[in-house]
Amino acid sequence: MTVPAIFDRLRLPVIGSPLFIISGPELVIAQCKAGIVGSFPALNARPQSLLAEWLHRITEELAAYNRDHPDRPAAPYAVNQIVHKSNDRLEQDLETCAKWQVPIFITSLGAREDLNTAVHGWGGIALHDVIDDRYARKAIEKGADGLIAVAAGAGGHAGRLSPFALIGEIRAWFDGPLALSGSIASGDAILAAQAMGADFAYIGSPFIATTEANADPEYKQGIVDGRAADIVYSDLFTGVHGNYLRASIERAGLDPDDLPQGDLKTMDFGGGNSSKPKAWRDIWGSGQGIGAVVAVEDVADRVDRMEREYHAARDRLRLAA
Repeated sequence: MTVPAIFDRLRLPVIGSPLFIISGPELVIAQCKAGIVGSFPALNARPQSLLAEWLHRITEELAAYNRDHPDRPAAPYAVNQIVHKSNDRLEQDLETCAKWQVPIFITSLGAREDLNTAVHGWGGIALHDVIDDRYARKAIEKGADGLIAVAAGAGGHAGRLSPFALIGEIRAWFDGPLALSGSIASGDAILAAQAMGADFAYIGSPFIATTEANADPEYKQGIVDGRAADIVYSDLFTGVHGNYLRASIERAGLDPDDLPQGDLKTMDFGGGNSSKPKAWRDIWGSGQGIGAVVAVEDVADRVDRMEREYHAARDRLRLAA
């Protein structure tokens, strides 16, 4: 498998997934300093002019960290772009990312060849979210360098397929960078993702319950208290199926066991006060792996824990061999 050299600085084979509203400079910088890829959705920076400020801050703080820690430099960061037609900021955000030469560019809800070409023009790596093999093939045909396989159990917008099936089908023809998303919240699960054929684990929900995350304290505690049984899969809130915390649905006055069907036409990623920020703010996304999250803690402590679990799992396999 071919993985670009940009990923050589990772302490763990982990990409922190971009969390709508929740991921900001504080979380991204903490993740990168801890040795994993930190990422955020460009749309989190509102108004659009704030995106350049965020990229400036992230770039400067990570450069300063690297000067002070040449033996253990920070991991690279990534910016997520929603390619859906309702995202009226996409072209502006692309220009801003080009100016700051964002090292890793993650696209979701639509693959476009011109975007990948632009990213390659400034020397970046383009990754694309996919939920099945058909979309994976389309993304690579349009010039994506790597894929993020979003399997069943992932937080936010999630697929329906087992990670075993999804990774197996993609690896049958693709040997480039491949991340797996879906219920990964421990070092054991990171190693399992690699054993299946993924290069990286794509982890989101555990980082909601961190001090650096821009999330409501009740949301963070909901991640700590929640289990897989507390996750509801529905397309009501954005028109695309996703996983959400049951308690947040109940707080909104809805019955999690009797939700109406959603409509794809309701999806709106506009740069202004669209319905999506309200949906994610009130209806909280979460993956099924949150049973492994037992406390709200700093990103550094969470990554330390995952690293210990990861190496302990590798040691167990060696002893069992």
